[in-house]
Amino acid sequence: MMKNTVTTIQNQKEKGEKITMLTCYDYSMAKLMDEAGINMLLVGDSLGNVVLGYEDTLSVTMEDMIHHTAAVARGAKNALVVADMPFMSYQTSVYDAVVNAGRLVKEGHAQMVKLEGGANVCPQIKAIVEASIPVCAHLGLTPQSIHAFGGFKVQGKSEEAAKKLIEDAQKVEEAGASALVLECVPAKLAELVTKSIHIPTIGIGAGAGCDGQVLVYQDMLGMFSDFTPKFVRKFANVGDVMKEAFTAYKEGVQAGSFPAEEHTYKIDEEVISKLY
Repeated sequence: MMKNTVTTIQNQKEKGEKITMLTCYDYSMAKLMDEAGINMLLVGDSLGNVVLGYEDTLSVTMEDMIHHTAAVARGAKNALVVADMPFMSYQTSVYDAVVNAGRLVKEGHAQMVKLEGGANVCPQIKAIVEASIPVCAHLGLTPQSIHAFGGFKVQGKSEEAAKKLIEDAQKVEEAGASALVLECVPAKLAELVTKSIHIPTIGIGAGAGCDGQVLVYQDMLGMFSDFTPKFVRKFANVGDVMKEAFTAYKEGVQAGSFPAEEHTYKIDEEVISKLY
């Protein structure tokens, strides 16, 4: 398999080959996804919801992100590892944005960082790119702005909002972003955005017209039941399989059928007899 880089994903867009991205938060999962040939692994601040049990992504810290990104990077040989910049790690200043993006690369071994916002974060994008760190932008439903939006809602539905989304997409490309995530955007609008910029678009709840797709892996495996967004397709019900296995384990231990003889180590009877 070939190593995925910003150049290879750009080539995929130009050739019309779809890009695959999944969220990932640990080493063993990174290895599995990498072996399956997934192009990009996103260490999303969604780990706040699905790994750490927070109600939103706002509580996720830089330390959380570095810790999980490093674990994923150790498991990914060919996939491009993208790390989310958590809430308030880049909004405060351009200086903070570059320092924190640098930490995700230096300590977390990320190969690209992702941040939310359009024209308002272009100075940050430009500065991070100038520091030789590739950036993935994120427009549409940007979960870090959840309080400003008043909840999880589809974005870009009015003419004004749709125009702003297209403009923001062009501005983040101009600022130097190498890719753009579009979340909860009407499919036809996402397709327009995809055609209006040269960098690849990765959709989540944004239709099939994007250059690629991303899902939270716990959602697509049926492992997270707190809520399921409309755009999720369950590719397997792994959560059910896991629950069955945990129950079977519990029953095996309680019944004394596990561990069986083949799961145990032997010792010379003579040694045991000397212990009495």
